[in-house]
Amino acid sequence: MADLIALDFELGPDLERALRDCVDRGWAFCVLDQRLSERQAREQLAALGATVRWGPDGRTSLANGRAVDDEVGLVMLTSGSSGTPKAAEITWTALRASARMTQATLRRGSDPVWFPVLPANHIGGLAVILRAILDEASLSWGDPTDFDGAVARGATHVSVVRAHLARYDLSRFDVVLVGGARQPSLTQTNVIATWGMTETGSGVVYDAQPLAGVELATVGEEIIVRSPTLFRSYRTMDRPRIVGPDGADDWFPTGDGGTFDNGRLAVHGRLDYVINTGGEKVWPEDLEGVIARLDHVRDVAVTGVDDPQWGQRVVALVVSDGERLDDEIRDSTAEQFGPWAKPKEIRYVAAIPRTGNGKIRRSDLPYLQ
Repeated sequence: MADLIALDFELGPDLERALRDCVDRGWAFCVLDQRLSERQAREQLAALGATVRWGPDGRTSLANGRAVDDEVGLVMLTSGSSGTPKAAEITWTALRASARMTQATLRRGSDPVWFPVLPANHIGGLAVILRAILDEASLSWGDPTDFDGAVARGATHVSVVRAHLARYDLSRFDVVLVGGARQPSLTQTNVIATWGMTETGSGVVYDAQPLAGVELATVGEEIIVRSPTLFRSYRTMDRPRIVGPDGADDWFPTGDGGTFDNGRLAVHGRLDYVINTGGEKVWPEDLEGVIARLDHVRDVAVTGVDDPQWGQRVVALVVSDGERLDDEIRDSTAEQFGPWAKPKEIRYVAAIPRTGNGKIRRSDLPYLQ
């Protein structure tokens, strides 16, 4: 058994050095969210089960932490987009497999130079740094909003969330990974839409195709996966398992709905949040993709609310530039999916609640006004 060291550093070279120390010495680690208050940080430390806190001022032993098995390299909280985050244990073997598999897919003739911009307490941000530590790549540190400066310093690869595509010109990078949510149509030739989660050790599907070594299937409507990058267990429970098409019970049920046909994955969304309205199923992500393309829409989320007549009614939460778009929203969704899909309620809100890596906090949506 070994300590679990919580790294309490801002995104930057100091964090990279601490991560390199952990890798070199075989110390299991986790990364604290730097946006939290001290009270919230203590709650996160307890959820992770860290035994040591290491920051710029040194190391502090923590009471009530829980040691990890020697094979565990990383403990990370899941995104929390579907409720309370869970602490996932990922082995050193899985971390190295993730770095190796993604680099093999993304290499463009020479070793990548990554520009880290996403928080390292989420798998998408941490994976960028670990690719440089565990495989052949390097990092270009700088202001995480200065994409032009990063390219000028030689950065070739970057991992972002969808909001970055709208705010910045990323056309000069060789590769732009976009995760954090189901993606709309992407036309930029350097942009790769990814699918994955903390439990899969970062993205394992690029532009609808699984990475080499990743196996996908569906059971009912649920996407299941088997991969060398899979997490080992949660801190408080074993890894869920399901029997796959080969009869083996070592597949992971992701909780995402979708289809996998002819080697390509189509993700519909979280099964927990599919809306059943009048006997019809409506996927929130489908409607969000249509509404997001309308003029004057700045952000959107769709949820289902209990309804005595329909079972659930479709509710659209819209951030607009001041325009009211009720008719356009209802007409476009009904035309695309059928009359049952058009929102019965449209709420105009100031912001959509999102996690640090861009995912909608769907458990919060029914209460948003």
